Amino acid sequence: MPDFRHEDDLPRAARRVVAGMDEVGRGPLAGPVCAAIVVLDRDRPPLDVDDSKALSARAREALFAEICASARAISFASASAREIDAINIRQATHLAMRRAVAGLALAPTHILVDGNDPPPGLPCGATAIVKGDSASLSIAAASIVAKVLRDRMMTRLAVFHPQYEFEKHAGYATARHLAALAAHGPCRHHRMTFSPLRQASLSF
Repeated sequence: MPDFRHEDDLPRAARRVVAGMDEVGRGPLAGPVCAAIVVLDRDRPPLDVDDSKALSARAREALFAEICASARAISFASASAREIDAINIRQATHLAMRRAVAGLALAPTHILVDGNDPPPGLPCGATAIVKGDSASLSIAAASIVAKVLRDRMMTRLAVFHPQYEFEKHAGYATARHLAALAAHGPCRHHRMTFSPLRQASLSF
């Protein structure tokens, strides 16, 4: 289970306001890429927090409510499918992360970032942690916030584009999604630079 080990290993000055940050939605064919950043209250850590991928949707929703009620600060941001197509998924992920940091009400003194590629241009020091969402409690909390809110965004998109069933696959390249693309073509929320959309673009 994730804990505060990585937070506690930071220099004392950096530990004053440690934030965890994670992204979700790099792989789907549709929808935004999203990032969340969370500053937990060390005196009131949420219980049973884990990597969002290891949790059921019901567990994520319950923990999301607990994190929102107890965290010192939370911010969430995204980059659209059009932005992904314009600047590529890596740069769009970094853009979403910088937007999330800019929206945080509490200025962090250090940010722990899931993965091996922290975004440039952050206002403080940052440490990348591979599989950080299963090691750092702050990153795990951010992974839950990012996953819950992006899933809600895709469910809302499904109301306007029911033919794709975004509420069931969140834009990932499932068989149902690919079948819907073959039948209906893409909508403006699809990432046209992603395979298989890129190869099939001439037929749409």
